[in-house]
Amino acid sequence: MSAVPFAILRHAPTAWNEAGRLQGQTDTGLSSAGEAAARGWRLPAPADGWKRVSSPLQRARRTAELLRPSVPVGVESALREMSFGVWEGRTLAELRAAGGAAFAAAEDAGLDFQPPGGESPRTVMTRIGHWTADLARTGEPVVAVSHKAAIRALLALATGWNMLGRPPHRLDWRSLHYFVAHDDGRVALERLNVSLESGPLDDGSPEGAS
Repeated sequence: MSAVPFAILRHAPTAWNEAGRLQGQTDTGLSSAGEAAARGWRLPAPADGWKRVSSPLQRARRTAELLRPSVPVGVESALREMSFGVWEGRTLAELRAAGGAAFAAAEDAGLDFQPPGGESPRTVMTRIGHWTADLARTGEPVVAVSHKAAIRALLALATGWNMLGRPPHRLDWRSLHYFVAHDDGRVALERLNVSLESGPLDDGSPEGAS
């Protein structure tokens, strides 16, 4: 059985992030603040020497291109954001106000939460699992730039979290997270919340990232 380490981070901010709008697979670009943030990020060792891949969405690709050190970026479709269907462009506050009890019930579905016309976290977790299994078989570590809901699905895959209640670990969305991929689709945590600026934000262990 083979296994390979990899690291993942969320793209830098967009105007929709700042407005609290669900982006999903809507192809929004980085805001000026997001461009500035990504230019200031530097990958720590050993990720600074790894191959780089990103979601096909422009906010992720641009973040990957701006990360230091600068290297070519490949595109991996499995890293795209979860689709929020007809809810894309709306805020959670708007959806909760309009949807009432029905929307609350949808939010309580955990891994089976599925927006109309969109994907469930379980679906995203499956495609991420196929990608990590392929990664393990290649034997080549990578740094991946992806999206919040996709990374939450990866966390669920690694920990068994059913997305009901609080996540088992707190993720800093401006940090790098290390995992290990196995060729049978299993994923293990290695280090969470590693700063892109000055070093780790915690002790480097999964337990320290609550």
